[in-house]
Amino acid sequence: MKNFASPAAAGKTDPAARLEPLPRAFDLCVSKTRGNIKRLADEPKSAPWALDGNYFAHPEAFHALGNWTSSFLTGMALLAWRATGDEFFLRQLLRLAPAYRDKACIAEFHSHHDMGFLFSLYSVALYKLTGDPQHREVGLAAAEALYQRFNAKGGFIRAWGKLGTDEQENMAIVDCMMNLPLLYWASIESGNPKFREAAIKHADTTLKYFIRPDDSVFHAYRFDLKTGLPLGGDNYCGRSVDSHWARGTGWAIYGFALSHRYTGDQNYLEASLRLARKFNQELHGDAIPAWDFKLPAGEKPLRDTSAAAVVACGYQELEKLGVADALITTTKSSLLRHLCADRYLNFDPSCPGVLRDGQVGLNGPGSAQNAYMTWGDYYLMEALDRELHQGETWW
Repeated sequence: MKNFASPAAAGKTDPAARLEPLPRAFDLCVSKTRGNIKRLADEPKSAPWALDGNYFAHPEAFHALGNWTSSFLTGMALLAWRATGDEFFLRQLLRLAPAYRDKACIAEFHSHHDMGFLFSLYSVALYKLTGDPQHREVGLAAAEALYQRFNAKGGFIRAWGKLGTDEQENMAIVDCMMNLPLLYWASIESGNPKFREAAIKHADTTLKYFIRPDDSVFHAYRFDLKTGLPLGGDNYCGRSVDSHWARGTGWAIYGFALSHRYTGDQNYLEASLRLARKFNQELHGDAIPAWDFKLPAGEKPLRDTSAAAVVACGYQELEKLGVADALITTTKSSLLRHLCADRYLNFDPSCPGVLRDGQVGLNGPGSAQNAYMTWGDYYLMEALDRELHQGETWW
């Protein structure tokens, strides 16, 4: 096993600072992860979100075709293990290895593009932390499954559905920008350029068609499968096709920054910065963003803490790249400070969820309700780890 430094074990954190909001919130994430990762390992299934924060009350099977979220719990366990050095977290993670191998290697389980969310926060991270080649093998298998969804004619990665089976064949969504690091990693590890080339083409397509002239972002876009030509925008998560879904902007800010990290392409960096400045403008002084920035007049601006957490992580990436301006850094600090307030954190040990008031659809596209969500919890913990411990990410 590779050695790694544990900031907590090394005594780098002033004990008096443990009462500060950010360290307190990180400790909360570690505490809840202790129970959550054992429950996931005991029975590999969990709900992506829950109104009451109980991710295990109405669980989604680990191998369910729509399950893209289980690794947000494993990602939190990896962060907890690295920060504390407690081998309990690693033991629970390794109990899940057979399930992850099956999900990567059995084609019938492949129905979406979120292999990046699933395997960057499990197999890739475990390989980086332990050096165990079995995790590398599974990570590469997952990357191959993701690569099979690449449509060369249109230059995009198909979002959902089994290949060749339904009307979603011609659609990409902005969320996929966060799946591209799995392909970049696979290209480096395998030496095969096809993974990197597909990731770059998808990023270029997203840059060309998803970002509007005013720097708002489409959630989805469709293409003609015969010609590869664009057909127009679509929507499954925002208020409408022409609206501006806050979390989608977060995926794009972070995703383009990561693509710049892997490729050095300045166009991706400039896109991330433009979207960050647009996001800051749309806050209008609010602490947490509305779930969509183009709501109809008079509609209640329900907030989305998960969008705030994702954007905070994207802003940290821009800081690491050395391009964050003062407003980006100030906004990042404000987002984290507000996310770590009692209003948004649940300290009840019986509740698996950490972060209140993320946004999910109420009755399909165009609707919203507040809930706890595994991705909101994960990105909050990632941002806290990076802020407090200067921890590396696995994207």
